[in-house]
Amino acid sequence: MAIFKYKSIDEKGCVVSGRIDAVNEPDLESRLNNMGLDLVKCKEVTNDKSFSFSSRKISRQEIINFCFHMEQMTRAGVPILESLVDLRDSLENPRFRETISAIIASIEGGKTFSEALRDFPNVFDQVFVSLIEAGEHSGELALVLQKMTDSLKWQDEIIEKTKKVMLYPIVVGTVIISVLFFLMIYLVPELVNFIQNMGGELPLHTKILIATSNFFINYWYLILIIPLFSFFMLKIIAKKNEKVQLRIDKFKLNAFIFGPIINKLILARFATYFALLYRSGITVLNCLKISEHIAGNLAIRNALRDVGRLTSDGDTLTQSVQKVDIFPPLVVRMLKVGENTGRLDEALDNVGYFYNREVNDSIERMQTHMQVSMTLVLGSIIAWVMLSVLGPVYDIISTI
Repeated sequence: MAIFKYKSIDEKGCVVSGRIDAVNEPDLESRLNNMGLDLVKCKEVTNDKSFSFSSRKISRQEIINFCFHMEQMTRAGVPILESLVDLRDSLENPRFRETISAIIASIEGGKTFSEALRDFPNVFDQVFVSLIEAGEHSGELALVLQKMTDSLKWQDEIIEKTKKVMLYPIVVGTVIISVLFFLMIYLVPELVNFIQNMGGELPLHTKILIATSNFFINYWYLILIIPLFSFFMLKIIAKKNEKVQLRIDKFKLNAFIFGPIINKLILARFATYFALLYRSGITVLNCLKISEHIAGNLAIRNALRDVGRLTSDGDTLTQSVQKVDIFPPLVVRMLKVGENTGRLDEALDNVGYFYNREVNDSIERMQTHMQVSMTLVLGSIIAWVMLSVLGPVYDIISTI
């Protein structure tokens, strides 16, 4: 298939542009008609998949709605193809509508639901497709879709809650930086001139303040540029050098305040999806392999790869996890209980529930700690400036 860039008009007369794959122009026109669009003009742009619409961003909320819709329709006994057509006609996002139309065309061409989803890895990741495939084979597609909806909703809630928590330090941090620049560049020089004109010996902390103020005045642009430049350079280097990325990911897991939360979040996601995959009939080794892609951390991913290697060599899952020695004792104990009782999925559900609750509690505690820390930082800066400026003034007045 070729990739066509098209311009069309929808039922309301609005112009809709985008990219879609099609065999030729008549096929393109047919696909657009199925989407409720009338073709105006088109142009074949490339056969490179990197330019296809499937690489464009589709929000998590839209994926949640997709799972919920398909779960409800499947549970009601509606065929997959009919469910997808109904969903496509109700979508407002033209990009997602294009994706669903292409999936419908693939299924009509003989592919299964999971095979059609696999053509769009930037929309439906490997975990998503594997779960759908397992649901198809086991006949529990509705249940899999329900569990995926719940899991995606939980992730969305955690992300939104984290954004709200981070809003406070971002706002206060901006205020602190603004106040610091104002004090060092404008206020402190004026006060220092006044103190120096009055004469007298300046204490050490006042000299440090003057030196800091001079540095801000002379190199303010470096103070702003260097941190940003260092951050982006580190990201670029980490992408090209796996060792650097590994060091960064290990640092994230051990970082103050944030490290334990990241650990718990990864473990909660791992336990939830592992249980879902295992319950769907996927083998332990395949569950581990798929779970590597949801870790989001190279250190954890390498650990899961080692667990999979040890398990394939003949160790039990619990023995493999113990040898890797990266998972907390709770996870090891629950895995052991699950293997001994033959209820590994239930044991992992308990792990997921525990860490889900811990993540929520940790985020709330982090918000409290940040509020206190930011207040102390701002108060300390102001106290340092006031002490350094007013101290010499008080000494001079006392002498007089």
